[in-house]
Amino acid sequence: MSWRSTRATGHTAQNIRQVAVIDLGSNSWRLVVFTYEPGAWWKHTDELYETVRIGAGLAASGRLSEDAIARGLETLSVFARFCRANDIAAADVHCVATSAIRDADNGEQFLADAQNQTGLTIEILSAQDEARFGYVAAVNTTTLSDGVVLDLGGGSLQLIHVERRQAREMASFPLGAVRVTEQFLTGEGPARKKELARVRAHTRESLSELKWLSSSGQRLVGLGGAVRNLAAAAQQHVDGTIDLGVQGFVIAPDALSELVQTLAALPSDERGTVPGIKPGRGDIILAAALVLETVLEVGGFDGIEATEAGLREGVFIAGTLLAGSEPLLPDVRGAAVRNLAIQYQSDMAHVEHVAVLSLQMFDSLVAGELFEPQPGERELLWAASMLHDVGMTISYDDHHKHSRYLIESAELPGFDPRERALIAQMSRYHRKGIPKLGDIEPLSHAGDEELLDRCAVILRLAEHLERGRDQSVSEAKLRANGHGVDLHLEAAGDLLLPRWSVERYGDGEAFQRVFGRRLLVG
Repeated sequence: MSWRSTRATGHTAQNIRQVAVIDLGSNSWRLVVFTYEPGAWWKHTDELYETVRIGAGLAASGRLSEDAIARGLETLSVFARFCRANDIAAADVHCVATSAIRDADNGEQFLADAQNQTGLTIEILSAQDEARFGYVAAVNTTTLSDGVVLDLGGGSLQLIHVERRQAREMASFPLGAVRVTEQFLTGEGPARKKELARVRAHTRESLSELKWLSSSGQRLVGLGGAVRNLAAAAQQHVDGTIDLGVQGFVIAPDALSELVQTLAALPSDERGTVPGIKPGRGDIILAAALVLETVLEVGGFDGIEATEAGLREGVFIAGTLLAGSEPLLPDVRGAAVRNLAIQYQSDMAHVEHVAVLSLQMFDSLVAGELFEPQPGERELLWAASMLHDVGMTISYDDHHKHSRYLIESAELPGFDPRERALIAQMSRYHRKGIPKLGDIEPLSHAGDEELLDRCAVILRLAEHLERGRDQSVSEAKLRANGHGVDLHLEAAGDLLLPRWSVERYGDGEAFQRVFGRRLLVG
């Protein structure tokens, strides 16, 4: 079994499997390894990346150039060697090619030569299949129900209309970042206004046939390296120095327009110096930003929500993880939280019961009108309850602090950076200390400090009620009584330990500070 395998409580190594997905895009080629246990968890565990630019010059000649073919064959040889070195069986290697190879006159010949030289079986995806895998990736890593999925690569742009999580319409356009750059932005200096106007006009004209684009709702989820890079660049201005990744981050239209101005004012070889933009993507990022800006304008969207997932995750989810069924996770957030808890060896019976007790107390406080929750607050408390012990995989000592940075470092599909930061802070304060936003304050909304205070105290109480890890408390409710709040417990076992733990360590002072009432154990 590979060193990558993630141990998980209650799961045996015999069930752990690995697959590799190789994505031969028009700009970059990537091999991604997914480690998973069927029906339990999955994780992106390794990756090789190369900027091959297989589509360079394609727009003018209609063919893959000799230089691009040489780069491609060398890269595929490295990828094939990696798979052999890691004992990934040929049946578990899924290699797919997208628009550049699909559209090139010599694309089929290149693939035949590549397969003969490397032994890899390569599938050319149709435009519809490429769009479908992007859709699968998006709806399984975000909470998108109604709206549009956008997948921008080096050669093409895919747009998918989503309604009730189902793909209703799909369209593909030759508006990839490499193609548009070669067609309209060939100068090495700062871009001229005339060039920018041409890209926008060309994109608008291409999109004019999509009658559904402006009536699909306000939500737009974006996939692809250009979207991730632009999200990282936009995030620098919004969130300051804290880096929580771009999963769930929304690029606002005005932020994107500012980035277009910044990038256009720079020579092409300096655009990769903009914080958040990878140097290898610098020369084509302006074209990508202009296409995205025009999609926002034509569709009237509120912004572009970035996801770390892409075509590779779509191929893995549809072809392996959820193969043989409709490739839709029933609950993206729930799956993400459980996935992380299992990966970090959490005692699942314990954390699930802490979550149950936390929500019982939360609901009873709300029913008693002791506070009015913020939208989504209950779900954040549930997630923190499920993840509060992930730091135990590192050390018991200070595990609450370890939990915080593990949660902050995770992608947690379905949650945005602010939500992930709040979940991490709740977990951080599930043992002791006065909760504070600290360095996540730039991300916070009005009322988040109070939200954190409430949820951390409730989680702390639930942890003490489950101190024996034996689910001896079956039900816990908090009810106002005069100037105090009574904690009512229903027993599934001996309550001696949970009572003792709450009375000695439950931090009644914190409860009184947050809720303005004394805590009484009934």
